[in-house]
Parts: sequence; structure tokens; C-alpha cells
Amino acid sequence: MSPVTPPPASVQASSAPIETDAVIIGAGPVGLFQVFELGLLEIRAHVIDALPYPGGQCMELYPDKPIYDIPAVPVCTGRELTANLLKQIEPFAPTFHLGQEVQQLQQREDGRFDIVTGKGTAFIAKTVFIAAGVGAFQPQRLRVDGMDGFEDSQMFYRVRNPADFAGRNIVIVGGGDSALDWTLHFAQDGPHKAESVILLHRRDGFQAAPATVARMRALCEAMEMQFVVGQITGYEATGGRLTHIKVTGPDAVTRQVPLDVLLVFFGLSPKLGPIAEWGLDIEKKQLMVDTEKFSTSVPGIFAVGDINTYPGKKKLILSGFHECALAAYGAAPIVFPDKRVLLQYTTTSTKVHQILGVETPRFDD
Repeated sequence: MSPVTPPPASVQASSAPIETDAVIIGAGPVGLFQVFELGLLEIRAHVIDALPYPGGQCMELYPDKPIYDIPAVPVCTGRELTANLLKQIEPFAPTFHLGQEVQQLQQREDGRFDIVTGKGTAFIAKTVFIAAGVGAFQPQRLRVDGMDGFEDSQMFYRVRNPADFAGRNIVIVGGGDSALDWTLHFAQDGPHKAESVILLHRRDGFQAAPATVARMRALCEAMEMQFVVGQITGYEATGGRLTHIKVTGPDAVTRQVPLDVLLVFFGLSPKLGPIAEWGLDIEKKQLMVDTEKFSTSVPGIFAVGDINTYPGKKKLILSGFHECALAAYGAAPIVFPDKRVLLQYTTTSTKVHQILGVETPRFDD
């Protein structure tokens, strides 16, 4: 369950703005491939993402589920796709700024853009590429009065470091893939095995892979964990520490369940967030673009992937990859106004091979 490790991130808060050719907002598959397409044109990029690791929706929602529609790759997981994309962009050495959300984006008089994250990292960029998927993902919250006071101490919406929960009495709430995957992770033998695991869901039915559900039920049969049907309706605390949650079952009886840690997986809700305030043309929470270079209504700002909309738009990863190529060529005249940029093929171009750090193959007649 551990995320893919990216190249070293940049200093989180620089005293002076970082000047760059391009800033990519979003480190999902499309944002990562945008690095590649820009790199082929020798356009330097910094990548910003609100998540603490690259991969976007693939890593956050289905890291171990199969993807079947990546060209020439019959099947891969979201984790594998992310790892391969990171490997592919290594020659361009992009700088990652993870765990940061862009709060401000304004155009300067000279046409470049001022960008500031919530952690104070500032950029001056010639071009901006918004590859934010369907927006910044925010966890759906547990709505029980007073329990937000335990967030990040005993109640968590994400697992950053599984080792923190080893040997603990854990209650996991939810019925989707994340809840079931982490249940198995902590209930089974391994370095992160918990003292006890209780899975709590409002009904005896799941929106998760059938094989995963079957494994969970087998662990219950073996008394390695428990599954409880019900909802959290209250809690007990002693000395500022959460000691019990109150669970009301379908029989309307409320029972107290002891715990050390509560993990809540109700899913993630996409929010457009600050993007909505940047003066870009928006239609149904998506950025309107042309289909020549995938420019937004502000020249120099491009949008690729699920965040954009245009006639015939299909929300597919491979569609986003296509958009990245045209967006890169659309940005080149802005980054290099005095340079003629020609289409070059990675199979035959000596210049591209130099950029990628590979040898140009020689073919005998």
C-alpha cells in the first residue's frame, strides 16, 4: 500500500520566487506525461500537487486495481503506471512540490504568471499547465459532533505511514476498496499487523473487489478480525484521549467499541477549489479549452486531462496524453518566441536522443 516514491521534492518554501519555463499543477498520470512532452521540447517544468505523492487519482483511489486501456500495455495497476511515468521523465529532472495546493495564480505585466502555494512556495512561470484531474481530492468527513478534535491524533482519513498503526487496536470505517484494502493490510500477518482490527460499515454489502471482500470474510471466520454493521453515533473520551466509539446497529441498539485509532474511508470528494477564482472560462466545473493547443481562455495557461472540457471530450487517460502533446507544442512559442520548433520523432531524431540521454541506433543497409 505504500505510495510510489517520487524524485526529491524541492524546498517547500523558498524566500525568492522560483523562475521556470512551466509549472504543472497536478502530478497524476496526465501531469507526469506533460513533463515528458515539455521535456522533449526542452521546456523545464516544476510540478505541484496537493497529495503527498505523485500518481493523482490512480494512486489515491485505485493503486492496485488493473487498468486495461493504456496503449501497448495490456494491463497495469495505477501504481505501476505511475512508476513507469516517473521513470520515463527521469531525463528531464522535474522538481516536485508535493503536499501543496496552489492558492494564487495571477498574470504579470510581462505575460508571465505569479503562482503561490498554500505553503508559501512562489513561482514565476512563462506557462502554466493545469492537470488537476477533477480537482483537489478532499476526504468525506465523519459527521459526529466533537470527533473532529481527534483528527490527525487518533482519527485519520489517510494512512501516511502504516508503521504508525502496528500493534494498535484499530477500527476502520467504510465499505469501499480503501477501507477493505487497509483492513486486510493491518489484520494479516506482516510488519504492520495490528493488535486488533474491527471493520465497521453501515450495511453488510461493499463497493469493493469481490476477492478482497472474500478475504475479509475469511479473516473474520478465522477470528483474525471482526466485521460490525452499524454507524458511529457518539464517542467516549478520557483525559482528552478517544477511548470508545458508540456504534448504533440495525437493531437500533447502541454499543461501545474500544479503540486506539479510528481510520475513516468514506471516499474522496473532488473540489475545484481555488481554480474557480483564477478568471478562467468554466463550464460545469471544468475548464473550457480549444482543441488546437488546449489553451484555456487565458493565453499561456493550458488545461489537460479530466479538468478540461471541449466538444467530444472523453475522460480517458489516453485522451489526456494526446492533449499533453498538443499543449506542449502550443506552449513552445511562448517559452521560445525566437525559436522555430519542429516536430521531431523519438525514433529517428538525434537531437531528441541527446535530450533523452540515449544513443541513436544505427541501421545497416
